[in-house]
Amino acid sequence: MTMATYDDRASRAGTDKFGRRREQLATSALVTLAERGYANTGLRDIADNSEFSHGVLHYYFKDKNDLIQHCVRQYKLDCAKHYDDIVETATTADELKSRFADAMTGTLRDEASMHRLWYDLRNQSMFDAELRPVIQEIDTLLEEMIWSVVSRYAGLLGTTVSVRPALAYSTYDGTFEQALVAFMAGDLGALDRIGDDCVRLLDLLVCPSP
Repeated sequence: MTMATYDDRASRAGTDKFGRRREQLATSALVTLAERGYANTGLRDIADNSEFSHGVLHYYFKDKNDLIQHCVRQYKLDCAKHYDDIVETATTADELKSRFADAMTGTLRDEASMHRLWYDLRNQSMFDAELRPVIQEIDTLLEEMIWSVVSRYAGLLGTTVSVRPALAYSTYDGTFEQALVAFMAGDLGALDRIGDDCVRLLDLLVCPSP
């Protein structure tokens, strides 16, 4: 008797049901992954710190990379939706600026370990080709998220953005990563700085109002 493959299991369970179960397991695994980091976490470590057995995790995920990629993708998609709401509902430039800064401050304060996992995984992708597609996918998502905020801000001011999307993203990404490193080292002032920097960068990245 041959052992069922991952694709066989997914087919038998039904794509939707299988996908929902993967999402449930990934949510449970995120805490352990965020605390331990990529290099120090295996499927058995995740099982030991959750209600699920190693066998269950291995049934729904091909390996550690499959689980981690799913976890980070799911988390970043949820993050991006929050900023979509700000872009869609802000009615003035000042409101958008304030809510965006508050959101960036809040996610640094409340979800620092999750963001650390993202940067850990992105760095690891420079050595592990298997990780690169999902990292590129998430980077594209985050670039689009930042661009939507900056371009909406410019629109509310009646002007345009002065840089290309990739530069706007890398500016915010680098600023946030520096704040994350400082905050996780115990520098609580990083919370105030990331809020102030978010506000200042919006004005630096758009053309002067006509």
